[in-house]
Amino acid sequence: MASTAAAEAEKGSPVVVGLLVVGNIIILLSGLALFAETVWVTADQYHIYPLMGVSGKDDVFAGAWIAIFCGFSFFVVASFGVGAALCCRRSMVLTYLVLMLIVYIFECASCITSYTHRDYMVSSPSLITKQMLTFYSANTHQGQELTRLWDRVMIEQECCGTSGPMDWVNFTSAFREATPEVVFPWPPLCCRRTGNFIPLNKEGCRLGHMDYVFTKGCFEHIGHAIDSYTWGISWFGFAILMWTLPVMLIAMYFYTTL
Repeated sequence: MASTAAAEAEKGSPVVVGLLVVGNIIILLSGLALFAETVWVTADQYHIYPLMGVSGKDDVFAGAWIAIFCGFSFFVVASFGVGAALCCRRSMVLTYLVLMLIVYIFECASCITSYTHRDYMVSSPSLITKQMLTFYSANTHQGQELTRLWDRVMIEQECCGTSGPMDWVNFTSAFREATPEVVFPWPPLCCRRTGNFIPLNKEGCRLGHMDYVFTKGCFEHIGHAIDSYTWGISWFGFAILMWTLPVMLIAMYFYTTL
């Protein structure tokens, strides 16, 4: 009689059940946050997808699509896990563990994919500089996309080139083939402008006067945009994985006691 009561107490240990319930509630809330964060990434608020797509390193966005699935799955599976813990049913806990393991593996893939491709893009400005010089003003579909991207970035961020206006002077480019240096050494959108979008001094900009041309490069902004996307996918995803692992271990222990 006493042994039966002890077994029942062990089976329904309120401490273990409480840990599983709290742990899964945090996972399901984190899953919703991950879902929302990665939807924001796929919407490409910084409009830098063409820059990553032309390099073939757009898997940051592939990782985001995987994370959308994982975020929603974390919410659903963790909700099921709460029910499994409260019901203390062996079959439900086993189902929860199998499903959570599948989601866990997919989320690992999402985090690793996004981070490795981010590192490739922002570790050095040389890749982005090469793309800019190759495609800006090029008469191709990719060239038109990259030209619109760089025009928007240079206007909004008041920057010029990747590292500065001298990028257009020191290297050969599609822009240089279309516009000789004596005509304009860098794109006219590198010129400082009034509130009405009129160049302050077009001739001063052409001659490179510091007061009339943007001197900072755009790489800092582009790197920040890619880092923002990667934080939402990888670092937040890694944080969820670090929390989910001990919850799964507790669930495994709980399963052995049922």
